[in-house]
Amino acid sequence: MTDVIDLRSDTVTQPTPEMRRAIADAEVGDAVIDVDPTVQQLEEYTADLLGMPAAVFMPSGSMTNQVAIRVHCDRGSEFLCESEAHIYHYEQAAFAQLSGLVAHTIHTENGVMTREHLEGNVRPENEHMVRTRLLCVENTHNRWGGRIQPQDSVEDICQWASENGLMRHLDGARLWNAAAATGISEKDLVAPFDSVSVCYSKGLGAPVGSALVGSEDFLYEARRARKLFGGGMRQAGIIAAGALHAVQHHRDRLPEDHEHAQLLADACEASPSLSIRGGRVDTNIIICEVDPAWGTAAAMVAKCEEQGVLSLSVGPQAIRFVTHLDVNRTQIERAAEIIHTLTESPIPKSA
Repeated sequence: MTDVIDLRSDTVTQPTPEMRRAIADAEVGDAVIDVDPTVQQLEEYTADLLGMPAAVFMPSGSMTNQVAIRVHCDRGSEFLCESEAHIYHYEQAAFAQLSGLVAHTIHTENGVMTREHLEGNVRPENEHMVRTRLLCVENTHNRWGGRIQPQDSVEDICQWASENGLMRHLDGARLWNAAAATGISEKDLVAPFDSVSVCYSKGLGAPVGSALVGSEDFLYEARRARKLFGGGMRQAGIIAAGALHAVQHHRDRLPEDHEHAQLLADACEASPSLSIRGGRVDTNIIICEVDPAWGTAAAMVAKCEEQGVLSLSVGPQAIRFVTHLDVNRTQIERAAEIIHTLTESPIPKSA
């Protein structure tokens, strides 16, 4: 298949020529024995960008999230998160398997938790009950189509968490997209939190890597947990160089991905067979609900693939498209036309 338009995820991007040169020229050292200078530069740059004391580089966002909740919570305690959160849905319940923790999920109507959702969800001190230790927030929210958390809501629920003796962790895998879309700096977006996870390999286009950001004391324990989970890396500057190039050079272009996502959303909204989850697109993720009268999400994914557009089924009737730096406007316009054409009439029931 020629000229495939890959909209499965923003993790499918290839390193740019400039990024490849940065990787090839990276200064490295043994990051476990002492210091890798490129890793150190990335950690310091990220911590400064987020206005927090320090950062620790790790292989993945799942690891940064799981290390964070392990350090914040005592074994046998619980954390609160939105019911569709990545940390709950897509990390194999690692909090239970690795750290002996429980997730207490909070159902919302649109992926945005408010004080009203949270009131009454901190367990009383009682020998029969698990202890509530942590509030986790996801921004942007993946399963709600890249939903941006309103900053006033974030500040309010973090204040509620503080009032109730809870720590606050942000899964900010696509924090960069939230900053680009709102004009609010990353530093201001993360200010209410004790720890933050950010990813370099999604919208920024690096090959691999995430960082956990927080206080020096917190990250001392985080480094121990990273070692326990197998995340200690040697000449990690090879991959940190790609992440450093991405965070320094690719943040300013993210609005282009958001514009492309809106073009796809408009095509979906123009079809009577599709609707946008949550009613709008905030950043670079589009989740379309497929009318059962047309067919299933899996059928639509297959039909799109036949036309050279790759996507993902994220539910029986839900399909996801994600825009990124390796898909240009011409390709987006073509994908929008294909989506619109495919959904003009129902598919045969046997398909």
